[in-house]
Amino acid sequence: MAVTVRFRMSEDAADLKPAKAHPDDAAYDLRSRTDLTVMPGKVALAPTGLFLELPVGYEAQIRPRSGMALKFSMTLLNTPGTIDAGYRGEVGCIMFNAGEQPYEIKRGDRIAQMVIAALPDVQMVECGELTETDRGAGGFGSTGKQ
Repeated sequence: MAVTVRFRMSEDAADLKPAKAHPDDAAYDLRSRTDLTVMPGKVALAPTGLFLELPVGYEAQIRPRSGMALKFSMTLLNTPGTIDAGYRGEVGCIMFNAGEQPYEIKRGDRIAQMVIAALPDVQMVECGELTETDRGAGGFGSTGKQ
């Protein structure tokens, strides 16, 4: 069953609509609405010109592009970023340059991926104690390096 996600583009970004490169891709490519330079070790917000109207029970996840990460050490902070169903502002991508060279983003460059995901109907239940497991409270590398 197809889910309808309504969207609009800012006037200066009508040509930058989200699109899948291939019909069987999981994510829609998002493009930068402006030119910007991200200096090494710095963060910049890249606007996309995209405004979403997600159905209740869905989110949009904003993720880095693997090629940018591998080839240029460019990624996104707060990843995956979550766009909630009630948000109506412009989708922006928090770019981070983990590399050693400035990274130039040109208007129209693909900068991120967007996955539309269904959210389960969850009921949080407070309790006095939790069941035991083999792992217990171990975390943050507790299983060793492998």
